[in-house]
Amino acid sequence: MLKKSFTLIAAAAMVAALAIPVAFSAPTVIKIAHPNVPQHPMGQCFEKFKELVEQRSDGRFRVDIYDSSKFGNFDSVVQGLQYNMLQMGSASTPNLSPFSDSFLIYDLPFLFPNYESTDLITDGPIGMGAAKALESSGIIGLGYIEIGFRNIWNNQKTVKTMADAKGLKIRSTPSKAHIATLKALGMNPTPISWGEVYTALQQKTVDGIDIDLNLAWFNNFPEVNNNLTIVNSLYSPHLVMMSKKFQDSLSPEDKKMILDTFQEVKLYERKLIRDGEKMIMDKLADKGVSVTVLSDEERAKWAEATASVYEQFEDRIGKDLIEEVKATIKAGK
Repeated sequence: MLKKSFTLIAAAAMVAALAIPVAFSAPTVIKIAHPNVPQHPMGQCFEKFKELVEQRSDGRFRVDIYDSSKFGNFDSVVQGLQYNMLQMGSASTPNLSPFSDSFLIYDLPFLFPNYESTDLITDGPIGMGAAKALESSGIIGLGYIEIGFRNIWNNQKTVKTMADAKGLKIRSTPSKAHIATLKALGMNPTPISWGEVYTALQQKTVDGIDIDLNLAWFNNFPEVNNNLTIVNSLYSPHLVMMSKKFQDSLSPEDKKMILDTFQEVKLYERKLIRDGEKMIMDKLADKGVSVTVLSDEERAKWAEATASVYEQFEDRIGKDLIEEVKATIKAGK
């Protein structure tokens, strides 16, 4: 009887021991870093990714999101991905140019006539070919989400022509092509770090900013810029990246689930950006913003004025690549 009791106790202990890893195994954490506020379409995109991955994995994965550059600057994100301290991250294409000059194609003004043309490049061999340049550094480029097309906001006057824009002190990114574009259009580009932009606009350190509708809206720029000119000059995509070490650690099934989920939320984010622009345009009047849309004739003049930017960066980007992008867009119409 005693022997039987010991046998039962031992069996129970074995069952308990086997159950512990199942009951208490911690989920695999996927840390994601991006530079935008949570309410921006980019932030909503990664929240949707978190929801779907955690749901589809039955809780085997937990997604932690570091929005608003909380993980650090671009260099911190790259290093985090390389050492798998960060599993996924998002970066603008100008920041990625040290990996490949092909990323600079998005810095050329008036190259893309519409969103359909941007999809042809980002999702096709040109965009994904550039992304492959990161692999030797331990980073996988998964695909592109977007910020949108840049437009001129200012707090001085209505801008309907290049003559109206001449001399305006406009905040620019540090991108040499962005600076060259604004200069070619007669404006005075002034690079200011992102965290200081709102204050600079509020205090009129600069007259305005060259930025897309969604970023302006979700960062409250209509409060400090009462004039908007729809120019659609530069298109700004973001490459979403994954740590190669993390991807290599995944089972084939989990890898497929995560990559498929990203492709789904990538399209979700783009739709939010594009639908959001329509919503924002409808609401700007209520914010006291005067909106001017360049005529096709006037926009053509702005495009012609920036031809020098192509000449300045042609050697670095490659004339063949520029022509390939133009041909791809033309064939896709």
